[in-house]
Amino acid sequence: MPSHDHAGPHEHTAHDEHDRGLSYDLPVLARRRMIRLMAGAGAGLIPLVGCTSEEGAASPDPASPDSPGECATIPEETAGPFPGDGSNGVNVLRESGVVRGDITSSFGDSAGGTAEGVPLTFTLTVVDADSAGCGTPKAGAAVYVWHCDRDGAYSLYSEGVTEENYLRGVQETDDKGRVTFRSVFPGCYPGRWPHIHFEVYGSLADATAATAITNTSQLALPADVCEAVYATDGYSGSVANLRRLSIETDNIFSDGYDRQLATVRGNAKEGYTATLVVPV
Repeated sequence: MPSHDHAGPHEHTAHDEHDRGLSYDLPVLARRRMIRLMAGAGAGLIPLVGCTSEEGAASPDPASPDSPGECATIPEETAGPFPGDGSNGVNVLRESGVVRGDITSSFGDSAGGTAEGVPLTFTLTVVDADSAGCGTPKAGAAVYVWHCDRDGAYSLYSEGVTEENYLRGVQETDDKGRVTFRSVFPGCYPGRWPHIHFEVYGSLADATAATAITNTSQLALPADVCEAVYATDGYSGSVANLRRLSIETDNIFSDGYDRQLATVRGNAKEGYTATLVVPV
């Protein structure tokens, strides 16, 4: 078990996680959206337009972040109740080994488990929102990512995986602003559309010190891909949960998700790749 200072119990049933997640998420989300609306009003109601790309693509190719069009900062979202960044108890960011590209297995003093599921490799390209067309990569920044496993459980917090820290990791952006993580496709738990959390930091030193977060957001996964993955072995619990949701009615993405919807390619047998441009 990692040596952390825990603030309160972290073991919950799936129902408890769902209830706590929504009650925790919504007030934070409401405050952040109000700030965004006020900022827009102060700027003369200039519309927030994300980086544009070819028709039908959910986001620009991260290998070419200089797509034409105006650029708006990635929407700010709640980190939720299971961030593992020290803001809600446990802090995995100060653990040796958290800087890594493959996040499928636990590391350090954890129980040493490995998350099972359909392979998913995802790339986030961090760019300067103030540059024309999102054209300037943010080299030397850092990104911390985390998401649930195929059962909808979050390591460090959920019952049965409190001694695991898999599906969490940090990387420094390269000279093209990119970080790439190898993982598994997350499940769908009650009340939330399938997603991946991430925090952007100004530097790797800031990330591993768990300080000075510049942006907090979430990546959304396309419906057709989710349906294909959840038809495979191991994801049976996600089928009914996804059926009760749509991305348009999700409590986080309901106000707009175009700039957070990943471009995903691949298949459920061999795995998927996902990409998203993250203007900050």
